[in-house]
Amino acid sequence: MRIRTDGDYAYREDAIERAADFYDCNKTKAVVSACEDVPRLVAAARQVLERDDLTHEQRREIAETLSTRVTNFEVEKTVTIVQD
Repeated sequence: MRIRTDGDYAYREDAIERAADFYDCNKTKAVVSACEDVPRLVAAARQVLERDDLTHEQRREIAETLSTRVTNFEVEKTVTIVQD
């Protein structure tokens, strides 16, 4: 597999190098490691944001902290009024 890093895709090289630095390994292993980690991390973040013991403000702050350029977590507050 090849990943284009020329022209408009030059930013990918920096992202891959940051991952290699983070995982302290070569670029190929870093890309594979990130691909394995991201789905699990996103699922864990969703699980935390759905906890009943957090206030709406706490959920909003956590969502803001965990959001990235690519993955954005949003918290909605729904109020339903039922009149008989």
